[in-house]
Amino acid sequence: MSMRIIAGTARGREILSVSKKMMVKPISGRMRQSLFDILRPKVTGSHFLDLFAGTGAVGLEALSRGAGKVVFCEKHPTCLKTIEKNLAKFEWGDRGRAFRADVTEPLSWVPFRSGVQEFDIVFLGPPYRTEDNTPLALTMPVLQRIAEANFLAEGAWVAAQHHKKENPGEPPGLTRFRQERYGDTFITFYKPQS
Repeated sequence: MSMRIIAGTARGREILSVSKKMMVKPISGRMRQSLFDILRPKVTGSHFLDLFAGTGAVGLEALSRGAGKVVFCEKHPTCLKTIEKNLAKFEWGDRGRAFRADVTEPLSWVPFRSGVQEFDIVFLGPPYRTEDNTPLALTMPVLQRIAEANFLAEGAWVAAQHHKKENPGEPPGLTRFRQERYGDTFITFYKPQS
């Protein structure tokens, strides 16, 4: 099944993906549509950070909908190449940059390497399980890294996708203001504490 851009300038165009053997589970079209319905007032002209980017579906959707810049962070080299191919395919290389990174590590490097000092929107979609089906709980540690990195713009939103059994809570520096459920998956929204 192919993934496509849902709306914006590239609406209906196919997103290049990776082999199913790679255990990359992209965000569903329904969830992506709902996410961007919520983010709509903030996307145009925004600086958008896509963590655990996979094939880049969320960041590419943001670019199609008018984001000014999108920075993609992904650890797997094959996924990273796929993001770069997608950026080239849509001719968005001037507005999107992809970096190989383990985002469970400190994120203070992001503004320096990406050239984007502050982000208006951050999306993270960490894996829920390892290949041997061991549960992971990466959302809270990465939310802490985001809060520590000090790169959130005033009024920024952070959207964290996580399994229903993982309760990321509120890390210091972030306040939860909304949560949406999609079957076994939640997207929890945060903003910087004032």
